[in-house]
Amino acid sequence: MKAVAVQQFKGIPEVMELPRPEVKPGTLLVRVAAAGMNPFDWKLADGILDGKMPHKFPLVLGVDGAGTVEAVGEGVTLFKPGDQIYGQFIHAPVGEGSYAEYVAVPEKAAISHAPRTISLVDAAAVPTAGMTAQQLIERSGLKHEQILLVVGATGGVGSFVVQLAAMQGIYVIATISSDADEARIKKLGAKETINYKRQSIETEIRNKYPSGVDGLIDLVSPAEAFNSFTKLVAYKGAALTTSFVSTPEVLQERELSGGNFETHGTPASLDALTDAVDNGALTVPVGEVITMEDVPKAIADSRQLKGKGKTVIRIGAEN
Repeated sequence: MKAVAVQQFKGIPEVMELPRPEVKPGTLLVRVAAAGMNPFDWKLADGILDGKMPHKFPLVLGVDGAGTVEAVGEGVTLFKPGDQIYGQFIHAPVGEGSYAEYVAVPEKAAISHAPRTISLVDAAAVPTAGMTAQQLIERSGLKHEQILLVVGATGGVGSFVVQLAAMQGIYVIATISSDADEARIKKLGAKETINYKRQSIETEIRNKYPSGVDGLIDLVSPAEAFNSFTKLVAYKGAALTTSFVSTPEVLQERELSGGNFETHGTPASLDALTDAVDNGALTVPVGEVITMEDVPKAIADSRQLKGKGKTVIRIGAEN
């Protein structure tokens, strides 16, 4: 089968011919239609979980995927051949990922039946970004009509954060970098935008909200910028970062909750997203659909924070 893999940590991704995985007890063999790209994918290739989980080389990249169940192993009860599924395919050993024509996934992974109203290509964009957004908002504790500043709103996670927050009646202020971004993000539910290339985020927020916003979700900033943005949050508000640059001292200064955030994927979280998609309440922000051969360049772009919406790799047929 074709797959995108690296031969060693920090290696250059290549399209390779690798053996098709075997079905084992408790697993299902999935014919992958598409894989969603996330920054965590190249962090895995760089060795972020080295020493924490076993790894296998060549290391096939990819966490998020969507496809059709080809076969099930002994003991599998939740899925059957022909089912369309999606979710986080990551499992031990790391290296049996979703950037492949086939993957064997444990039934106990964060997977579920795919939404019925969108294609499997679109579904592959949902799992990590959607669950991250969902859990960030939950962790923030923000309620109806409270004010949320989203830094990095135009990427995959940010696009979901804006929508899910707006669905709960939270007033969203989103950072953007172009007029096209502004139109797209406002259509997703943002009430205000700040073009950080033309305006100072700090000045705009201080002028309009001298008492501070109720919450900050920062998806892109390094430590210095995140620390600066926390000063825009009202005392005892919430400030969350997915870049793991927060320190207890920064939060304690304003008695803020939150800090560094890590997603925990579950089938229940996926099912909530599926319902929102199938009910028409959630738009999947697919930015670009690429082929396996395009992956090395797409990973280089992701490292440089150039993504707009979600990039999805089209791998196989939809059914």
